[in-house]
Amino acid sequence: MRGAAVLLLALLAAAAAAPVPAFAAPGPPTAQDAASVQPVSWELWLAAKAKAEKHDAEGNLVAALQYYLEYARQARGLNSPVRVAWGLNNAAYMIIKMHRQDASVDLEPARRFLEEGLALDGASEDCRKVMAMNLEHVRSCLDRAR
Repeated sequence: MRGAAVLLLALLAAAAAAPVPAFAAPGPPTAQDAASVQPVSWELWLAAKAKAEKHDAEGNLVAALQYYLEYARQARGLNSPVRVAWGLNNAAYMIIKMHRQDASVDLEPARRFLEEGLALDGASEDCRKVMAMNLEHVRSCLDRAR
């Protein structure tokens, strides 16, 4: 059951981080549009990073996952692909850590995050190496489960 909850959480967070098509809000912005826009700033990115690291250190992997996804969302809004890639890698790694504790945790969201991070132009070579290693681990676990 916990695995299903983590999968749902990861999918909801990924959907929230997805870019909104340009045609979604035609015409001048409305008050409702302004209320639904989530702010992006370096301060919010730093706060998400600090909270993710804190929760990870405390072993609260679900909260750490949420904050690493927010870290990636903030980085995407700040046009920092290297930070987006690290955020996606770290979010995937939280799922890997959860899977190590409970084999029922689905690794598919981790696979998707890692593939998305590897596809980013601007990800550092160090990050690419770590993501590739994590992706190899995830794929081997998924293959064994089939």
